[in-house]
Amino acid sequence: MIKSMTGFGQGSATGDNFKVRVDLRTVNNRFLDIHTRLPQEVSSLEISLKKQIQAKLKRGRIEMTIAVEQTRQANFEINRPLVAGYLAALSQAKTEFNLQGDTTLELIAKLPGALQVSQNTSNLDEALIEGVSQALAQALNSLTDMRAVEGQELARELNSRLDKIESQIPIIEEEAKLLPAMYRDRLMKRLQDVLKTGQVDEARVAQEVVTLADRSDISEELTRLKSHVSQMRDTLTSDDEVGKRLDFLLQEMNREANTILSKSNDLAISDAAIVIKTEVEKLREQAQNVE
Repeated sequence: MIKSMTGFGQGSATGDNFKVRVDLRTVNNRFLDIHTRLPQEVSSLEISLKKQIQAKLKRGRIEMTIAVEQTRQANFEINRPLVAGYLAALSQAKTEFNLQGDTTLELIAKLPGALQVSQNTSNLDEALIEGVSQALAQALNSLTDMRAVEGQELARELNSRLDKIESQIPIIEEEAKLLPAMYRDRLMKRLQDVLKTGQVDEARVAQEVVTLADRSDISEELTRLKSHVSQMRDTLTSDDEVGKRLDFLLQEMNREANTILSKSNDLAISDAAIVIKTEVEKLREQAQNVE
């Protein structure tokens, strides 16, 4: 069954010294577009986490937020190059501009980046990495389940639109059968008006009617339209990524409806073709949210 691109998923994991939570939010997008908000502790995992998402999702804008709570005392280290550069700049400014004042520990502590979490590789780090991966896997499963439920609703709505399109096809077929006789009557009337005698060449009229009928024949368009509807119904039952295929089929269905409109000036056929075009446009809007 098709999947929606809209959904939410959440996962969590707990270790001896940490708690981690992963939130995933997705909306529709033509391609897979991943955005992340990661704390410093796991910022180096961004590429591997994106690959984990790519293995599960194929389309949509993905927003991933990770929150990490350390349950042990964190180890900090001084960003020595940054602090040294800062002190050197302050000393130069003090001398150059004859300024007063002392550089205090409090001032250094307020300097952004002066203190940073130790980047040593410990057993905690490995456990945290595994915890983040597990929490993300849990969030992806939750998200996928929600997108599947949304996909079922979408499939029902899309099938109801296809029902309306199919209901118009018999109308067009029945009216199309009447077109040759209609063309003959119209042509006869025109010729009689021109000749004013009521006597016309029946063979010539028959030939002209055949020519007009050939030019306005819509049987091929109807056959292709039926095929596209059938293919779309089959596609809606697929578990694969089908959004782009739906886009193509709807584009072709719209093309057939336009051709039917251009070939026939019969009011009933035109009305039915307009209904088909309207439903196709509604289908295209809804199909934008299919993965």
